[in-house]
Amino acid sequence: MTILSDQLHLHPDQLGAYWMPFTSNRQFKAAPRMIVQGEGMYYTDADGRKVLDGFSGLWCCNAGHCPKPIVEAIQKQAAVLDYCAAFQMSHPLAFELANRIVEIGPKGLGHVFYANSGSEAVDTALKIALAYQRVKGEASRTRLIGRERGYHGVGFGGISVGGMVANRKMFGAMLAGVDHLPHTHNLAKNAYTKGIPEHGVELADELERLVALHDASTIAAVIVEPMAGSTGVLLPPKGYLKRLREITKKHGILLIFDEVITAYGRMGGAFASQVFDVVPDMITFAKGITSGTVPMGGVLVSDEIHDAFMVGPPGAVEFFHGYTYSAHPLACAAGIATLQHYKDEDLFARGAKMGPVMENAVHSLKGTKHVIDLRNYGLVGAVELESRPGAPGARAFDVYLKCWEKGVVLRTAGDTVAIAPSLIVKEDEIGRIVTTLREAILETA
Repeated sequence: MTILSDQLHLHPDQLGAYWMPFTSNRQFKAAPRMIVQGEGMYYTDADGRKVLDGFSGLWCCNAGHCPKPIVEAIQKQAAVLDYCAAFQMSHPLAFELANRIVEIGPKGLGHVFYANSGSEAVDTALKIALAYQRVKGEASRTRLIGRERGYHGVGFGGISVGGMVANRKMFGAMLAGVDHLPHTHNLAKNAYTKGIPEHGVELADELERLVALHDASTIAAVIVEPMAGSTGVLLPPKGYLKRLREITKKHGILLIFDEVITAYGRMGGAFASQVFDVVPDMITFAKGITSGTVPMGGVLVSDEIHDAFMVGPPGAVEFFHGYTYSAHPLACAAGIATLQHYKDEDLFARGAKMGPVMENAVHSLKGTKHVIDLRNYGLVGAVELESRPGAPGARAFDVYLKCWEKGVVLRTAGDTVAIAPSLIVKEDEIGRIVTTLREAILETA
């Protein structure tokens, strides 16, 4: 059970100090959903009830909960080296993990800059992009291009290039000089698509319009998620990502893929960029790198970008950026053990194998009341529900609560219910997730 605490059932007056993120705090604290243990595909709640985790924690526990090799690596490292400064010194695990990440990543992306989360990884990539344009003599390239409905974490850089309204509207004018591509969601043409949607490649050409508006000489980088996850699982239309790559190369603009969600097996390969056969200039990652066990993130950076900084006096700092906990020893130990565990258990291939099972299960919900779209790719599924008049998101959240009551935890984004189980999921567990979801939808007004 929980470590260093024997209080599985907290009194209501013990819940006030913790201000929970992205949570309806008052609703939660009136009826808490407390998790005290995790193992494999299952949580245990404070009442001792087993709950099937249909969402890999938060897109992150790709190897399931508490896999023994990863847990043991963290325990061992904690007793050997607890911390090492990341500035002007380091430790061997940081280099070993970077080598392993580069080994399984796209060719040409030969360098890793560590952060501690997806949000930090995104802000790091944006800063690298701006600094790169400056060091190569194009300091006028300061503009960043994101995408509507994009999610790139919660730093000011991430919410500026991001396009989820609720994440932006309370925080002022954002970074200056940011524009956005249109999102790729098209219910009229692509509803109930199995896998990658047919229609929408032309949306990538909107980048040409932004280039004409701002001029390429002012644009540093474009950042997109290969699959937009947090906004409700929006998949790239056929040819869309390749077209973005063509346009950015044509105009000397960097292309950043935010793979915080899609990396490490979720889409059927180490990185979605490999699955979709498109190599960007940088890739942000987090979550699955440690299977959620210890916070870690980072940026895979092309050789060209990295080498542009390696000029001037050898003793000079090339890039004035970093974090106290960059390449933390426990995180590196967890990352090495996680990548080894993925390899030993062949989990990327297992995730790819289970993709068709997910597809068939998700699309079996077609015709269920309230359902207006179904989407899937790899080990990701989405069930979009018709919104209640004047109450967007309420129906999906009610479904989420009913699933919890029935012993399955999922995730909602607006009126979309997302499914993203760990790579270790079994066919009958996918069946249980979808059967429970169907029951919950049918019981919801």
